[in-house]
Amino acid sequence: MVPESPAPTSVPAAAVPGPGDLPPHLRVRPRGWPRPLTRPAMTDGPDARPGLDLTSRSLLRDGRPWVPVSGEVHYSRVPRARWRERLALLRSGGVDVVSTYVFWIHHEPERGQVRFDDGLDVAAFVRLAHELGLHVVLRIGPWAHGEARNGGFPDWVQALPVRHRTDDPAYLDLVRTWFAHLGAQVADVCGPDGPVIAVQVDNELYDQPQHLATLKRLARDAGIVAPLWTATAWGGAQLPAGEVLPLYGGYGDGFWVDADAGWHPSFRAHYLVSHTWDDPGIGADVRGEEPAAATTDRDEQFPPATCELGGGMATAYHRRHAPGPLDVAAVAQTKLAAGSAWQGYYMYAGGQNPVAGVQESQATGYPNDLPTFDYDFHAPVGAAGVLAPSHAALRVQHAFLAAFGPHLATLPSTLPDAVPAGVEDSRTLRWAARLDEHGRGFVLIAWHQPHVPLPTLRGVRLQVDRADDAPLLLPSTGVDVPPGTLVRWPVGLDLGTTDPLATVGPLGTADPRGAADALGAVDAPDGQDPVRLRWATASALTTLADGTLVLLAHDGVPAEIALDPDVPAHGDGWTTVAPGVHRVDPRTGGLLHVTARAAGAPGVRVLVVGSRDADRVWVVDGPPSPGGTARRELLLADAPLWTDGDDVVVRAADHPHVHRWTGDSWTPLDLVPAAATASWTVPTTLVRPAGDVPAGYGERERRAAAPDDATVAALAAEHRLADVGEPVPGTTRLLRVDWAGDVAQLLVDGRVVADRFGDGTPWHVDLDVLDGAQGDRVSLRVLPLHPDARVWLPAPAADRRRSVHGPLGALDAVTVARTTTWRAPLR
Repeated sequence: MVPESPAPTSVPAAAVPGPGDLPPHLRVRPRGWPRPLTRPAMTDGPDARPGLDLTSRSLLRDGRPWVPVSGEVHYSRVPRARWRERLALLRSGGVDVVSTYVFWIHHEPERGQVRFDDGLDVAAFVRLAHELGLHVVLRIGPWAHGEARNGGFPDWVQALPVRHRTDDPAYLDLVRTWFAHLGAQVADVCGPDGPVIAVQVDNELYDQPQHLATLKRLARDAGIVAPLWTATAWGGAQLPAGEVLPLYGGYGDGFWVDADAGWHPSFRAHYLVSHTWDDPGIGADVRGEEPAAATTDRDEQFPPATCELGGGMATAYHRRHAPGPLDVAAVAQTKLAAGSAWQGYYMYAGGQNPVAGVQESQATGYPNDLPTFDYDFHAPVGAAGVLAPSHAALRVQHAFLAAFGPHLATLPSTLPDAVPAGVEDSRTLRWAARLDEHGRGFVLIAWHQPHVPLPTLRGVRLQVDRADDAPLLLPSTGVDVPPGTLVRWPVGLDLGTTDPLATVGPLGTADPRGAADALGAVDAPDGQDPVRLRWATASALTTLADGTLVLLAHDGVPAEIALDPDVPAHGDGWTTVAPGVHRVDPRTGGLLHVTARAAGAPGVRVLVVGSRDADRVWVVDGPPSPGGTARRELLLADAPLWTDGDDVVVRAADHPHVHRWTGDSWTPLDLVPAAATASWTVPTTLVRPAGDVPAGYGERERRAAAPDDATVAALAAEHRLADVGEPVPGTTRLLRVDWAGDVAQLLVDGRVVADRFGDGTPWHVDLDVLDGAQGDRVSLRVLPLHPDARVWLPAPAADRRRSVHGPLGALDAVTVARTTTWRAPLR
């Protein structure tokens, strides 16, 4: 089992660290790129797309390096009425590419009866994504997994006597016909001007490189084309050379190990900063293997890129991991520190299976039982559209990439002189630097992991050894690094810049003025030197149209900004703690005014957003500036929001409070609701008490099996909900169920329409996408969890399980919030 969490401790670092006496694990020496930049032929082939290119270091968009952020959303698992809002929440979370599986089993459950209507209209989904400013990756399979029955094969395909997922001509005939149906739908959005930038063929195929190449050819023959072709590369996958961009993944924990397996090293490794990209753990149970050490080297003709960083985790019956926001964000942070050129999340928005019986289950040969409907995945955007705390934890990283990604992509990842000895090492700081050879760029720390808490490291100070200057030390003195520290400290930024890449050429290399100039385009008049930020111990967040640099402080870490000592700076709440070093309370933050050296030159500003607002800060695209380019808006809000034209849109039941940064202060927005809202507690009546539940319902490969519907109906407590309200135009009813137990089901007129395995988290349901879910027609079943059931639970749920004698089954509260959208102009 996963060890109990001990109380956090502290580990001392070097005593009074200073130049020359820092231990190797706190020193980094920028070494430049280990290999010359090359350009694979992929984007120059027959599927070339104007404005999109690929190098061995990064993608290029319109000639500029680009770090895409992709988020997985399954259109067929999200009601069509909710597509727009889900995609808008991706966009406001900093995602610029939506990735989606095409599940064959959803489209053709019966042979020859192919559907692309309503929620299966994949082309409409792609067009909507394009309308909202998103690129698209189609993961067309035909084998997808995605916790779908038969890996996404319809039952009739699975039953045919063919060699599936091979170049067996009989199997290829099936695929050719299916791709023809799909191509007839999506060919128009896959053209040179379309939003589809990549197509993935199959998924987690390890030993059939020729078959991947064949699938690519069949897809192209059907009109499914893109400038990038991708394949999953983890597990030592053999890929056709030069044909596909290898994509990797990283989950901090997963359901695909046994309930008593503990925290496997293949998960733990993702909380270290490493240049090893292969992950032997993902899909190991499907391969029938035990995860082993990663051994496959990355193909360095392509940049390191991901498609499955764990945005959450699915809930299997036997293992119910519910990752916290830092669990999710820390893995993403380690990949950025390690040099990731593409941040791809699985999942970013959860959903529900469109019909019963299409989920992965032991009945169809898998070792895992998944819920019949639920695919919330604990994703940043939940199945009902409710934001998880991970949305906030990730969107500050994505804001950083939107502003600084074009420069970050030109910077190699350099590990410190000494790295952790392994996953058990909790005394060595986990960090790396993305720096040019002059020591300019970013320092990234990832000091967090679940299950086994890390200690506070005392007196930490970092040293950047520079080729053409004295070593750089930051902060001004040794500081404590508490667990949960995820920071992106800037080093050597030029202040007053609006374009961090104006001097970088078309292949991501600096122009003749030198790499030291590649950090930003300076808006100062000719002949005037810009003001340089030597370093800061608040994370780079974004830049605004007026040149303001926005940083984000971390609670417990002093927020310092270091300038040259002769540069005047002042601001409310700021103190000078050393020559050129200015400090502000990290909880509150503040605005620092920096005076330019030359007389008459405009000053610049640095805004530090306090750590108390870290979960409330949003960086979104506002209305275009007079020049026609999108203007970044900096907002504070507790409720989910997005932009629509000139407006900010917020979904809430109670009046939301949104503040906008106007250059010198936070100004409240006057929001107008689209319809009336309400919230109420739903009275419940116990219709039938629970029966005596057993310790288990069977197993497969040592993993507990979920009870079937008949067993749940016979043994679960059933509660009638008195009144969940009626649908009202312009509103959405969100049901929240606080409960504890094994399995919960939601019924409308006695028919199961939604379900959940208990993991200690609240269950949210969008009632307005369920036919008939109104008035008193809704009921709940709660199946108690036997104390000896062989299921793994998160610590809070396990604690509650131990707190009762006998089976645990409780319905704590049922509430409904009738939400609406609130608007305010941003002009």
